[in-house]
Amino acid sequence: MTDQKIPIYSTNELKSTSDDALLPYLTNLPAPYTFSADNTKSNIRFLLGYSAVAIAAGTFYADRKLGWEATTSPWIIIAVVTYFALNSVLTFWIWAVEAGEVFNGKRKSGETISISTSAKKHSVLYKVHVVYKSPTGKVLQEKKLEAPFTKWFSADGVFHPEPYRKWLASEVDVLRLAAKENEKRIGGASAVVGN
Repeated sequence: MTDQKIPIYSTNELKSTSDDALLPYLTNLPAPYTFSADNTKSNIRFLLGYSAVAIAAGTFYADRKLGWEATTSPWIIIAVVTYFALNSVLTFWIWAVEAGEVFNGKRKSGETISISTSAKKHSVLYKVHVVYKSPTGKVLQEKKLEAPFTKWFSADGVFHPEPYRKWLASEVDVLRLAAKENEKRIGGASAVVGN
């Protein structure tokens, strides 16, 4: 990761940068701890969103090419109702189904991990909710964590992934085991995994 500076007073930027670091970290853990990302929920979100945009674009095009009178036709009315229905479902999907989830993944052995994050505007606290389940769906660990962004961002806004990963590994059992495995493999020089 480059030394790109993030505005330190932008909670949204701090959260987004931290969230973006999860995918490379969790997908590059040493075997057998590596997670494969499951993008099903985000794919459904994109499908709903792009469908609504396509309908909006189609009705706009009809209005521009056919004139105002065409917008009173039954198919335009159906398209507008469908657009609002899709946007309602999309809003529900984002707030109730995804609910802040930034990573959902699965190990080869079948265990799954779901990580949701949040941060309040003008707050320095990064909140993480981790749910780690067995292949049968039994919850092996569920934990809510929080730490200040200053733990892995420097005063000038540079993101440092090593302290971020160490914090997660100190709190989440499977990540702690992965860090220990990595430490064994590289001779104890560092427990940091992922790029």
